[in-house]
Amino acid sequence: MCARIVAHWACEVLDGSAYGGYRSTGLSNGRYGILRDAVDAARPVREHQGASAARDVISRHVREACAERHRTGGPDEDARR
Repeated sequence: MCARIVAHWACEVLDGSAYGGYRSTGLSNGRYGILRDAVDAARPVREHQGASAARDVISRHVREACAERHRTGGPDEDARR
C-alpha cells in the first residue's frame, strides 16, 4: 500500500500536475519524505533519459524505501510525526 500511494503522488509531483505538502497528499511526514527523495532522484533521469525512465526510478526507489520503512510490519516512529 505504501509503495502504490507514494509512487502515485511522486509521479504527479514529477509531472507537475500536483504539488503540496504531505497534508494535501494525505501522506504521513515519513512517507512524504520518501516521495521527496524519489522525485529528487527521478528529475535528472527524466532530463537525460525521459519520463518513462524517471517513473522507473520512482517505482524502484519508493518500493525499496517503503519496504525498509515497514520491514518490522508497521511504520516506524517517524510515521507519527
